[in-house]
Amino acid sequence: MDKNWSDMNKEMQALIAKKATFQDGINKLLALRKSLFEQITQIVTSFPEEAFCRMPFAGAEGYHSKTLAYSIWHIFRIEDIVAHEMIAEDQQVLFSRDFRAAIHAPIITTGNELSGDEIAEFSRQLDVKELYRYAQAVMQSTDQILMELKCPDLKRRFGEDMIEKLKRTGCVSSTESAGWLIEYWCGKDVQGLIRMPFSRHWIMHVEAMQRIKNRLCKLERKGVDPVAYCGFSCNHCFLSEWCGSCRTEYNTCSYATVSPDGKCPNAVCCQEKGIDGCYECDLIETCERGFYTPANDGANAARAQAVYINKYGKQAFLKVHDRLQEKYDFTTTQEILGQGWREGLRILEES
Repeated sequence: MDKNWSDMNKEMQALIAKKATFQDGINKLLALRKSLFEQITQIVTSFPEEAFCRMPFAGAEGYHSKTLAYSIWHIFRIEDIVAHEMIAEDQQVLFSRDFRAAIHAPIITTGNELSGDEIAEFSRQLDVKELYRYAQAVMQSTDQILMELKCPDLKRRFGEDMIEKLKRTGCVSSTESAGWLIEYWCGKDVQGLIRMPFSRHWIMHVEAMQRIKNRLCKLERKGVDPVAYCGFSCNHCFLSEWCGSCRTEYNTCSYATVSPDGKCPNAVCCQEKGIDGCYECDLIETCERGFYTPANDGANAARAQAVYINKYGKQAFLKVHDRLQEKYDFTTTQEILGQGWREGLRILEES
């Protein structure tokens, strides 16, 4: 489990258990959920639609054996049911805002009953953008419910009436792989529900989503030119384990993730000009686009590397990075090259 998320979760649980620190605990929970949701947002905004129905770990044991789309659906269907049917006792977001039709969801259940090819086929049917909107709406509505809770509410329990109510909704399959959920939820008090569907459950599935998307990126990078449009070496970059490179649709490089439509300005510019990379551009020494923006800490290093490629070629560039990698990590190398682009070029030439 991610250490930061794990630590936040442990601290939250300790804080909500005491009346004096209850509100601090709720605030910590909201911060944890925000951090986790940022990961979901990054995946949704950076990856192509076809990624959401792929199963790179099909047949494995664990949450990572699912798809990205299934994971989002599963997290927020469970939360929607528990938050609204059980705690708030009002209408689920899926129904109150007619998200099922917008998402094109063939089911209203949590999806626990699905397996293998059923998960892949289910995922292919979903509108990912609408699914993301649903996830946002559920999170926001749950956050509001959490903010309105008082410390004594944590001890509230659920009986047979709630069990029967949940069964009537049809939101949990009666199959062996799913039917246990209702009694599991109803066996907890509100504090217990906070500990699982609203926090730890998120952590486990978001981490599984990270494993899925990292694997997809690795698969996409096979056989792809390891030199990025801007001139960075994907083979040496610290992002290489979870970025598919800007030459694929699985680009999660830093400028891509903060740019419109998840496309790096340097990649877009090169594609528009029909050139292989910035290193082929006549404006490379003066360009201020994307990675070459003066305010960017990596501008000098990026320019030095692109100019080096222009002069000596990609193979020489990759080899000099291999030599630098023997002395420094990627970040340190970029800092050294970033002292000034001409100085960075000199270092590359002498390495």
